[in-house]
Amino acid sequence: MAATKPGKLPGRHRRPAERQATYGEVIAIKEFRALWLGQGLSLLGDQLAQVALAVLVFNRTQSALATAAVYALTYLPPILGGPLLAGLADRYPRRQVMLVCDVLRALMVAIMAIPGTPFPVLCVLVFLVVLLSAPFSAARAALLPEILEGDRYVAGSALQNMTNQAVQMLGFAAGGAVIAGLGPYRALALDCATFLASALIIVAGVSRRSATVSADGGKPSMWTMTAAGARLVFGDRRLRTLVLFAWLCGFYVLPEGIAVPYAAELDDGGLPVPVITGLLMAAMPTGTVLGAFLFSRFVNPSTRLKTMGWMAMLTCAPLVVCAMRPPLEVVLVLWVLSGVGGAYQLAANAAFVQCVPPERRGQAFGLVQSGLLASQGVGILIGGALAQILGPEPVVALAGVAGLSAAAILAIAWTESRTEIIAKVHTS
Repeated sequence: MAATKPGKLPGRHRRPAERQATYGEVIAIKEFRALWLGQGLSLLGDQLAQVALAVLVFNRTQSALATAAVYALTYLPPILGGPLLAGLADRYPRRQVMLVCDVLRALMVAIMAIPGTPFPVLCVLVFLVVLLSAPFSAARAALLPEILEGDRYVAGSALQNMTNQAVQMLGFAAGGAVIAGLGPYRALALDCATFLASALIIVAGVSRRSATVSADGGKPSMWTMTAAGARLVFGDRRLRTLVLFAWLCGFYVLPEGIAVPYAAELDDGGLPVPVITGLLMAAMPTGTVLGAFLFSRFVNPSTRLKTMGWMAMLTCAPLVVCAMRPPLEVVLVLWVLSGVGGAYQLAANAAFVQCVPPERRGQAFGLVQSGLLASQGVGILIGGALAQILGPEPVVALAGVAGLSAAAILAIAWTESRTEIIAKVHTS
């Protein structure tokens, strides 16, 4: 009948808007390419610097606590910098904010690369370098939607996330070998160079834009917004459970913070300690990439939500085996398996988005992110303190036992909430 033709034509016109963007067309955009390459360079330098700092501090102090404390400083500053400094990305041109942050971080890392820099100064500089990542990340995240529109933004975000994980694995795995050859001070100098290279790429590839001016003087204070977000998140049983699932990472990220003393215990005269450290620190990110790919590619949304509790328990269960002091090969397998289990965070994040009203997501996600970083930093500090007394292997095993117990409790609580969320997934 004639009615079939009009029905086909609109569909034919809609297809271009619904077509998925490819990675190739996103990479072809000059400004995105600059942001992507600059971020990758900075992140690679940061991973190298983390290993270098851990080795440097442990060599100076022979203290698991001091090593964990410096590593924890890479998690704690964004808790402060997030709410206080991220607003700079709206008050000043975002390209300018990124450039200033890159240059300041390069200068501070250059000071850290000077042999003999006092330990307290080193700690302050680490704190400030990571603190500046908050306005840089906020400016980059706010600029990305202006560069990529529609599904290109989704493709670009996915590409950046995959790159971040790959760079993290490469930085940790290769970092140990690089530091073994160059030494920690030259590795820090290399990190300084990556910040400068990022700044040059941004200058060459990102166009100037004016600042986003906000003349509204009646905005609520930071404390008011935080209190409102806390009431929203912790007043809802579903959200409360999902937030605790996210914060569970404080248990299974702990081994990374004591990787250097753990590597020293595993050292049998074969591989150098920095190389073992790099392999250990790369193990969990490797598992996370593998788990995220498998979990997102081969598991449907409903099944992800149903198995989330089991996956959360998988993040901590392999760590318990470390109490038996297995060799390096077994430890690497255990830590990779733990990282695979961490893919449950994909389901938790998706469920969280389903449950939070769109107009409140900024407050809710800000609170969760701050708590996420705090749980990681506090977990690493506690782990370092205990490793001083008990040794690294028992502490990793204790973290596994505690995390497994918490995950089991959350899995039971989750069964009461997941049915409603799964129904939302089917209707959306």
